[in-house]
Amino acid sequence: MITAVLSSSPLAFFKLMNQTPMELFLHGGPIMWPILITAFVGITVSVERTIFLVRSAMSRQPQVLEAIYKKIQDGDFEGAKQIGLKSKDPVAKTISAALAVPSAGMMSAFTREANSQLRLYQQGSAVLDTVVTAAPYLGLLGTVTGMMETFGALGTGADISQSSAKITGGVAEALIATMCGLAIAILGLIPYNTLNASIEQVKHDMADASNTLTIYKVNKADKVHA
Repeated sequence: MITAVLSSSPLAFFKLMNQTPMELFLHGGPIMWPILITAFVGITVSVERTIFLVRSAMSRQPQVLEAIYKKIQDGDFEGAKQIGLKSKDPVAKTISAALAVPSAGMMSAFTREANSQLRLYQQGSAVLDTVVTAAPYLGLLGTVTGMMETFGALGTGADISQSSAKITGGVAEALIATMCGLAIAILGLIPYNTLNASIEQVKHDMADASNTLTIYKVNKADKVHA
């Protein structure tokens, strides 16, 4: 009897593929509602973060950073600050914020502004992480509830032909919930990893800028004591 149910799973799957999305959703059981909410949240955050990353990529100005570093090396800190103030590049803004304060508080100002800029990039990262992590578990939960319905029908002792509707429904619930949960997680990995890559790139650029300012500060201190 159990073998007959398991062998019917592929047939049930291909039969379900001929249904509309709404019919698939309804056959997925109650667990499809939290899966739907998870998908909605994931799509909303992904679209918002994609727009942000596109705008951020357009604001990055490596040539401006090179000009700022050149000014710092030449000792023209006011010129470097003015260049950064006119730029939309997050690293250039951070350097300008550091150069706007006395030398003693330069690195503290840099750290504050860098953290502020990084928080803009990190928004939504935790949400996407939760979506990618939770979606497969929700699908697994749907699998468990679907198989519970299937084996519950088998446990009644009735003939398998009389319980075929409940058995097929349980198998359908298990297949649909698992498929949807995995699909959401796989698709969610794309914006999640893209966002993390952008965060790491900004961190790397911030570290380069911090090293440049630190070297300047050390050299300036050496000149004062010389």
